[in-house]
Amino acid sequence: MTALPEGLEPGTYTIDASHSSAQFIVRHAGISKVRGTLAILDGTVEVADTLEGSSVTATLDAASVDTGAEQRDEHLKSADFWDAATNPTWTFTTTGVTVDDGDIVVNGELTLNGVTKPVALETEYTGSAVDAFGNPRAGFEAVTEFSRKEFGITWNAALEAGGVLVSDKVKVELDISAIKSA
Repeated sequence: MTALPEGLEPGTYTIDASHSSAQFIVRHAGISKVRGTLAILDGTVEVADTLEGSSVTATLDAASVDTGAEQRDEHLKSADFWDAATNPTWTFTTTGVTVDDGDIVVNGELTLNGVTKPVALETEYTGSAVDAFGNPRAGFEAVTEFSRKEFGITWNAALEAGGVLVSDKVKVELDISAIKSA
């Protein structure tokens, strides 16, 4: 079992949505990347006495998608993509944590578009601090990639020069600030 990094104390941490972000990145037309964000509704980081005993749960608001283009945002919320009216949230729940040579991987189940699949979040503890209001905080960054087709998201359009409009691979990047509550 791996000891906690210096400064990280065991306990329950609540994700501070106003100081955290969830971003997704998808290649468009094979030549550029489209980036978007989803609002974090809630989440908890349970820090155990060891990294392997720790866990995370988080919920994102599927209807809050913001790519900077309203028409694209509405299309992403539609049944062509993740059908936010029927599936209003993306959720993540830890199934286990592994540490190999200092690399932390939080394994879990991601549910989006009504489909649940395993994903692995490559995670980094970015430090702890006490904020201006006396709240102990811990910071984390995490990244994962997955196939959108595995979640039943198959809409696409063929390009005249070959290829497709939207890549299958989706990258998700998380930047988390969490407040210790217990």
